[in-house]
Amino acid sequence: MKVEELSITYKTSFERKPTLKQALIRFGRGQRAVKEVKALRDVSFEVPTGTAMGIIGANGAGKSTLMRAMAGILPPSSGTIEVWGRASTLLALGVGFNKDLTGRENIILGGLAAGLSRKEVEEQADDVAEWTELGDFIDMPMRTYSSGMSARLGFSVAVHMKPDILMIDEALSTGDAHFREKANAKMAELRESARAMFLVSHGLGSIKEMCTEAIWLDKGKLMMRGEPEEVVDAYMKFLKVKKSATTTEDI
Repeated sequence: MKVEELSITYKTSFERKPTLKQALIRFGRGQRAVKEVKALRDVSFEVPTGTAMGIIGANGAGKSTLMRAMAGILPPSSGTIEVWGRASTLLALGVGFNKDLTGRENIILGGLAAGLSRKEVEEQADDVAEWTELGDFIDMPMRTYSSGMSARLGFSVAVHMKPDILMIDEALSTGDAHFREKANAKMAELRESARAMFLVSHGLGSIKEMCTEAIWLDKGKLMMRGEPEEVVDAYMKFLKVKKSATTTEDI
């Protein structure tokens, strides 16, 4: 994957409080104001096959925007993105699922959405369902699921759809220790099969453990790229945060 001079600017509107005179003129209605947000600013990097790339930064740094752009969900305002192979995305847990359908039915929909044939999806559906360890819930409507159960299903679909590039945004922060261990093992399996992975997480310990490289974003700008240990240390120094087991998982 290659990202070159990527910038994304979007507009958001908000209600501006009117003065008394304006309120009287407009019968008490507020006025809509438009604000431009520069989510990404001239970001460039290239990711070779086999790379596990961690993406870190504070809230509002542009991490999720970058992931959505690489997944083809958000169009660039300027710059280019080249994707080599099939990308499987888990950008927001449960997004894209139909809550009125069962977990098993959503597995099939997820596979079809990922570009697999009906035959390929049906061949994998049972394996994916078993891997989730949801038991009888797999055949119940997803509206009965907890957020953790939805996360399990979403992660399971994403990693079983033969992705060349896997993009995960905070997915591993949910679930019990057993499921996180399974997820880590699956991610390692994907890395060994020469597929690229992108992981956005506030858990800096997970970035160090699971990634081979890392990039640090701040206010839409690429601040640093390098070994996960070096990038995380620079980020923590930037935030003036003391190293501890708590801070590395909670920042």
